[in-house]
Order: sequence, then structure tokens, then C-alpha cells
Amino acid sequence: MTLDDGLVTANLTISLDGFVAGPHQSLDDPLGEGGEDMHRWMFEQPDENQSIVDQILAPSAYIMGRNMFGPIRGEWPDDEWKGWWGDDPPYHGPVFVLTHHARDPIPMQGGTTFHFVTTGIDDALARAKAAAGTGRVSIAGGASTVRQYLAAGRIDRIILSIAPIMLGDGERLFDGLHVEMTPVEVLNTELATHITYDVRH
Repeated sequence: MTLDDGLVTANLTISLDGFVAGPHQSLDDPLGEGGEDMHRWMFEQPDENQSIVDQILAPSAYIMGRNMFGPIRGEWPDDEWKGWWGDDPPYHGPVFVLTHHARDPIPMQGGTTFHFVTTGIDDALARAKAAAGTGRVSIAGGASTVRQYLAAGRIDRIILSIAPIMLGDGERLFDGLHVEMTPVEVLNTELATHITYDVRH
């Protein structure tokens, strides 16, 4: 599976009932109750799902919401929090974090640098595209950030990894959206069905 250079993409794991995170998200349980179970395919079946993992890590630049970067709200109290991923985050490139509160960039091991954007989704996308060059930009999440870019018609392609579980509550991906998508590829494994869609604009 390959994706064309220059596209804006999103890759999300979703439950059968449409949630990308379970209820009662917290610092100890950032994906909410049951949310970790949706991602078993990444860790228990790495060989079967390698092509999808490669797609998740292939973009040249990323955009994420502040809620995905961390649990802190309001003004940054200090520079201690540097994301959920430890000293060597998996992105290995520039990551533009949407926030209302300015903060200096944070360079990490492995080539990841977090940049904090206070000027909205369009400016974040322009900066990410400039950083990516001819490469792809991924809207990494969370659900609210992906919804904003879908509503604005800024995402070209989305891969949904559908886990065969029901969460019953939590954060839905498509609430309030009417998006037309065309399926272009399907990969089925025991713990997830991965469907690649082109988004119609």
C-alpha cells in the first residue's frame, strides 16, 4: 500500500460503534475505558498489520491537538511536560500542536520537534506543508482536531482501523459531520479491519 506524496492524511483506530476513545479519559487512562483494547492490533499482530503501521509513521510532518499532546489545560505551568511518548517520540519529524497558549519548540530525540501553533488550523497546516515539502502531512488526532480538518475540507485521505469491539460511550469521530468518502483499499486482520478512504471535496 502506498499513498501519494503531498496528501494530507489521517490514521485513526475506531470502535464498531464509532468511538476513538472510551469514556472517563484521565491521566492514567488517556484513551478512556476500553480505549487501549482497540489498539491491540498494533502490538499483538505487528506482522499482519505492518503496512498500516508503516503508513502511520510515513508522513513528513504531523499536526495534533493539545489534548493529544498532553492533559494540561490553560497556561503552561512550566516546561516539564513533553508529551506522552518519552524522550524519543515515534514521529521523527516536526509536529505542530494546536493550542491557545504559546510555548517554545521542544526538540526531542530521534528528530521529533514539537512546535506550538496559536494561530489556528490553517496556519498549522501551512507550516506543516512547508516543513513536509513534497511529503505527506498527517492529522494525528485527537478526534476533535481531525473533525475540524474534515469539516474544513483539508483531509485528502483517511485510514480507519476498525477494531471489533463496542465501547458504548466516549469520544466519537464523526459527530456533527457530513463527509463523503470513497473506499479504495481494505486490509482485514483478526484484530482490526483497515479501510483506506479518499475524502471527497
